[in-house]
Amino acid sequence: MAPQNLKSIRLSDNDLDFLVETVSPEITDKYRLKRIIREDEDFRSTFISDEKIFNRVMDDEEILLKISPTLLFEIFLRKAVNDLKKSSYTLEKTRTMRIPVFDTEDVIALLTQESLLVYLADMLSSFTKIKSYTISFRERKGIWRKIRFNDMDIYSLMSFCEVVKDEYRLFLYKRIADICLFILGLFPEYVERDYRYPTSGEVRPKISGKVRISSEAYEKEGRKFYKLAAEHQIAKEQNLSEVFRALHESFQKVKKPLNFISEHYLHHQRHKLFG
Repeated sequence: MAPQNLKSIRLSDNDLDFLVETVSPEITDKYRLKRIIREDEDFRSTFISDEKIFNRVMDDEEILLKISPTLLFEIFLRKAVNDLKKSSYTLEKTRTMRIPVFDTEDVIALLTQESLLVYLADMLSSFTKIKSYTISFRERKGIWRKIRFNDMDIYSLMSFCEVVKDEYRLFLYKRIADICLFILGLFPEYVERDYRYPTSGEVRPKISGKVRISSEAYEKEGRKFYKLAAEHQIAKEQNLSEVFRALHESFQKVKKPLNFISEHYLHHQRHKLFG
């Protein structure tokens, strides 16, 4: 589900211990400092952006045994904001080249929307553990149907959207769009390699039982399902529509800090983090 509070991510006691021990190990009143971090959003943002925290995270291969995935990705996102401020352009990759695009200010402006940064941290953390489901439902009187899927399979999720009641569709819309953003953000080279031959650029042939999806198709579906999520009544009631609408309208720009994190911070740790 989408985070219920998009103003801040709930920090666990372990998260707070990690932050305080890393930045202010000498402080005597640790309880008071933890309370300030929890209650003061501006202070929390500055505290988590401390370079000592990022350096410790990067040096620890077992970091997820010590802090929550949501905190880990909040650290990466805040670091990306600070690093992107040092550049006047972002890079857009084609199959054969990298093209500088002077949109850094727009990308940073998106991530300075706290609700969007919180959403992205929560979204990325949801991919550290993929779940599989088997659901039985009544298609009509006397006829039951069973659907098996995992929450990384966008086509199974799309099929499921067609048969469930509207009240359950928001989660499915959100997950489909999140998958598209996650894959294009963290594993963009996988999409291109799976869809085209690297040397010739020709589209690989279709294989029975395997779906090949282009980068353009991932982006199209991502934007489409964020729009559907933004228009859903439950999203409006939970004040989530604005974030979903921003993701729909700025999908291309929101993808860029995730590309930056993937390339500059995660390196070969992506498969370890996301299985």
